[in-house]
Amino acid sequence: MEEGTIVTGGCHCGAVRFEALIREPRPELLDCNCSMCSKTGFLHLIVPREDFTLVSGEEALTSYRFGTGAANHIFCKHCGIKSFYQPRSHPEAWSVNYRALDDGHGLDVTVRAFDGRNWEAAREGL
Repeated sequence: MEEGTIVTGGCHCGAVRFEALIREPRPELLDCNCSMCSKTGFLHLIVPREDFTLVSGEEALTSYRFGTGAANHIFCKHCGIKSFYQPRSHPEAWSVNYRALDDGHGLDVTVRAFDGRNWEAAREGL
């Protein structure tokens, strides 16, 4: 058994469900001010690919790319919720929306502002 906390979550309608292993005792969330995150309220919990499992709903997912196209914004095509996606900043990981986690996960987190409006300069600080 891997050491850490297993969290679960998904979209609003329940079609998309995931689980993730959070290894850090106090994970850091990124609160990004880019055009996408500021409009959706996404709080980034970065999870390495090997620690993330899509439990159900692959057929319910659709994607949207803009700008450089490096980020793959993945949404439930039924309810529109983006519970996780492939971020430009961490190509080796998924970004899970902390707000899409199920209640009762027990994570003790810190939040750090990320200046996504000035992405190139801010990326260096990650």
